[in-house]
Amino acid sequence: MNTTQHPSLQAKVKAKISIAGAGPVGALLATILSRANYQVNIFESRADFREQKHYQGKSINLALSDRAWRALDIIGATPLVKEHAIPLYQRIVHTQDNSQISQNYGDEQQAIWAISRVKLNEILLAIAEQEPLVNLTFNNRLTHLDFVNGCSVYANHSEHIVKQKEVESDLTFAADGAYSKVRRLAQETPRFSYSQHYMEQCYIELTITANDDGSHKLDKNALHIWPRKHFLMIALPNSDGSFTCTLFLNHDGEPSFSSLQEKEDIKAFLSTHFADVYPMLNDPVEAFCQKAANPLFLVSVAPWVFNNKVALIGDAAHAMVPFYGQGLNCSFEDCREIAELINIHQDDWEQILPAYQKSRKENTDAISKLAKEHFQEISEFACEPRFILKKRIEAKFHKMYPKLWTPLYTMISFSADLPYSLARQIGKRQDALMEQIMLIKDIEKHWQEDFVYEKLKSLVKQESKTFI
Repeated sequence: MNTTQHPSLQAKVKAKISIAGAGPVGALLATILSRANYQVNIFESRADFREQKHYQGKSINLALSDRAWRALDIIGATPLVKEHAIPLYQRIVHTQDNSQISQNYGDEQQAIWAISRVKLNEILLAIAEQEPLVNLTFNNRLTHLDFVNGCSVYANHSEHIVKQKEVESDLTFAADGAYSKVRRLAQETPRFSYSQHYMEQCYIELTITANDDGSHKLDKNALHIWPRKHFLMIALPNSDGSFTCTLFLNHDGEPSFSSLQEKEDIKAFLSTHFADVYPMLNDPVEAFCQKAANPLFLVSVAPWVFNNKVALIGDAAHAMVPFYGQGLNCSFEDCREIAELINIHQDDWEQILPAYQKSRKENTDAISKLAKEHFQEISEFACEPRFILKKRIEAKFHKMYPKLWTPLYTMISFSADLPYSLARQIGKRQDALMEQIMLIKDIEKHWQEDFVYEKLKSLVKQESKTFI
């Protein structure tokens, strides 16, 4: 490759950085760092998925919102990614009685974007590979990491004989996901705090195939959800006309993945609770039987940074459950933070990494808690009339007074400059105010009347002059 005209080569390479993990976060971070004139070496333990028949990583489809786009803008990838993504302007709730309830995500122009993890990873790796300061190596599994100097050892598993390779680095980033090897090695370091919490629910994926003409069988510009109290299913559209459906169900109990073993029981469960979509699913009983249920868990660790030589990023630092659709958005925001801090602190990593940890830890803790809490909201409350009414009142009030009130979902998904931690605080205050509004006598009859919104406006102004 001719690299003489690449802007990053016009300045002296500043330092050598290693990244463990070639997923979307590792690939994005590599491009950001290389364009800031760092030599970047990415090491991935798996084979290059682009040469494989099956993708070996996580398979839950992704929903990208403004925080992800802001990060992708840094490397100019937003237009290309959007070419392969589908805008979702609303959530469509499928009730047990087969009726549907539509709920806009924001205003008419606001959408979250569905894209397959495979395609996004493919796009970002292709961009990273074009960077002359990026070297990408597959089939190299991390075996040792020195948390004092950032140097590491990788074992090459692509050949019959395992070869060890020592890698010298000025800094190492762990972008190796929820099951991070770097994080496991960090547990052997002093004063490292680690907790992992499993949810009762696990998940499997089912598929709705496209119509014969390639069109979608459901509205393709919506996220579809079937809330059923303690379990639920969601469906996200794919560009080939299919939908990826994710069934979240308890691991144990009744019903659960453990209790549903016989094909007749599985068929009865799916056809009873998901009657409207069951005929559209591609061989769902067989797929249910063949797939192992994947766990859902949250990870909390401290510190993220070791001797300013090793740093965790993305799921390695803050794996969360997917119910707010912010896992990757949050991880990309980590990358954006690194990019901004490089400019603020002029490449002084002794300042960059502590500032990164301080800024991100509080906010990732907040969105992780919100994601866990959101499961109850979408599985238990999404079909309840009073919950739906509450959301309608909030949406109308936001439209009337956008400077006084921004719904929590909008703050999380469409307000990229608002920290997650602040959004969560505001959301709790909003809930308290809405409880008062919902106590208005016969609110179901009067919710569109002016006095309801005058009262809410008065409550907001009394509660805080800085209310968003």
